[in-house]
Amino acid sequence: MRSVTYSMGVSLDGYIVGPAGDFGWTAPDEEVFRFVTDEVRGVGVHLLGRRLYETMLYWETADQDPSLDDSMLEWAAIWKLLPKVVFSTTLSAVQGNSRLASGGLAEEIERLRAEPGEGDIAIGGATLAAEAAALGLIDEYRARVYPVLVGGGIPFFPRCERRVDLELVETRTFSSGVVYLHYRAARQALL
Repeated sequence: MRSVTYSMGVSLDGYIVGPAGDFGWTAPDEEVFRFVTDEVRGVGVHLLGRRLYETMLYWETADQDPSLDDSMLEWAAIWKLLPKVVFSTTLSAVQGNSRLASGGLAEEIERLRAEPGEGDIAIGGATLAAEAAALGLIDEYRARVYPVLVGGGIPFFPRCERRVDLELVETRTFSSGVVYLHYRAARQALL
């Protein structure tokens, strides 16, 4: 069965964006960028909320930007081909290899897990991930922890009314001080 993964950059104090909505501190160096590119190669479909979808729209046409280096062009090509499902109550249309979700989050994930396909089902955006976590749908958490305290903003981990035990799968420390933490929901260990 395809795993549902939640992977994002996060400050040491637990936020994906700072109080003013800034996330420039997550700009990866070459080593982290290569790691993230390789991680996205293992994704079969990406679920996004409206805000993240709108942020990532740049990459749909980034291959036309002459200032991009080879690694960014490679990322753009991978992202452009990656099927995406956008959850929004305000958008009436999406671009590129994207479609608007036709059902609720649980129904979409159930449908995607039942379809034949390779790669993980990635969730992007804290609001969408919070909904998935509340429904017990996230199988793996992958955090790239940046050595910065931002003091507030949008948290990586949603407030949860229940305990979720995690099993450590992998850690990695990059030369920039970014630490990658990969955890699997403990229930997966029983499957």
